[in-house]
Amino acid sequence: MRTLTSYSRFLLILIFLSAVSVANAAAKPGGRLIVIRVANFGWNVAANLKIDGQTVANIVQGRRYDHRIPAGRHVLTISAVPNIVLGQATSITVNVRPGGTYIFTALWDSDHVYLRPTALSPAEMAKLGL
Repeated sequence: MRTLTSYSRFLLILIFLSAVSVANAAAKPGGRLIVIRVANFGWNVAANLKIDGQTVANIVQGRRYDHRIPAGRHVLTISAVPNIVLGQATSITVNVRPGGTYIFTALWDSDHVYLRPTALSPAEMAKLGL
């Protein structure tokens, strides 16, 4: 009987600690980052997206990057892969606020790729399924 009580107490403490951990994670909300790849980017070229130096996606034709990222200052870097013209990667800094949505368009311009902030209306966002 005593072993069962000790086990139950241990289980309750473990559940409580897990709940506190989940609550702390939920208390630090981030923002939503969407990167749209333009249609004329190239059929055999992907847009390589890095956040703070870490590759998070290779955005191919017909796809987009749409994920939550932590609040704070982040450096977004975009480049073409494969890099057949040896163009330079370009970067832009974004200050993500909790609950904010940040939409960028990956564009190709002669010899380099860059991100342009996009201001879409609610109707345009709904049309794109955002």
